Amino acid sequence: MTTLKKIAAAVCAAACIASVSAAPDDISKLNPYGLVYQGAVKTNTAGEVNIHPVTYSLHGIKIAANVYTPANYDAKQSYPAVVVAHPNGGTKEQVAGLFAQRLAELGYITIAADAAYQGASGGEPRHTDKPQFRTEDIHGMASYLLSYPGVDASRLGALGICGGGGYTLNAAKSDKRFAAVATISMFNTGLVRRMGYMNSAADTVQERLKAASDAHAAEMLKGEAALSGTVDFDAISPEEAAKIPNDLYREGLEYYGRTHRHPNATFSYTTSSLMDLMTWDATDQIELINVPLLMIAGSKADSLYMTQDAFAKASGTSDKELYGIPGATHIKTYYVPEYVDQEVAKLSEFFGRTLK
Repeated sequence: MTTLKKIAAAVCAAACIASVSAAPDDISKLNPYGLVYQGAVKTNTAGEVNIHPVTYSLHGIKIAANVYTPANYDAKQSYPAVVVAHPNGGTKEQVAGLFAQRLAELGYITIAADAAYQGASGGEPRHTDKPQFRTEDIHGMASYLLSYPGVDASRLGALGICGGGGYTLNAAKSDKRFAAVATISMFNTGLVRRMGYMNSAADTVQERLKAASDAHAAEMLKGEAALSGTVDFDAISPEEAAKIPNDLYREGLEYYGRTHRHPNATFSYTTSSLMDLMTWDATDQIELINVPLLMIAGSKADSLYMTQDAFAKASGTSDKELYGIPGATHIKTYYVPEYVDQEVAKLSEFFGRTLK
């Protein structure tokens, strides 16, 4: 297998991003809160958006999160609120934090949390990545935020990005505390783990399930948690990365490996997780979502097919919109100012109407 094919195979296994090794010049060290996005809060200043690192327990696991409060926040007042779920393997300090902060600038109390077993949150084995846990993370963020001073329980929304978008759809099927749901560049992790990105691994489903089953046995009997989806960014040259054909993987390497690198962002996941992931789909029973739904995706994203599929199947609500960002690819919806501004403007319109 050529070096390029090895890289592509590993990135395809990662599905949304690749694992990140901490770099000596990690840009997260430039911000006191470890935030790596443009315009991030650096200090809490009176009269401006403030950030509050918090922890809470979710079924015995410590969850690390950041709560953002609007300018001139007054705990005695009433505010709409939004939970923000991060991409697969991402962290609260990356794109989830960006949108949590931008929504706080619009007057919302928001929360972005690291998923259980990932990032700065607790949970063993590390890098466990199962849909039921990621879904429960979103329920947990909602429960914590609803206890936060000033949050109006009748005006709670949810925003999920990439894999967090698929899990947000899943959470919203049953969690009727959410009055409105939005996604950006939604990624159906179960579908991709099962069939491969753009159905590229449909002929190896049974072999991969067998490998996951064997990994589960080793994990239970020997305490050995095998990992899949690991990519060492430092071992991939820019020339090799440039040859990766899919925008999502190629640009994901750049975003997670260089421009928005964070030491806690790693898409290595336990191989045994595939037993749960490959038998799950974000669109199963999606008709249970009966609240306003906004799905945002780049017009040039090669992941667009997943948003289109979920949107078509979301028949339980008539108040739904698929909003395209002209010229944007999947990863570029995370950080390019032109695209982020368009997304924030649309979210402002949507949540302003549905959480008023």
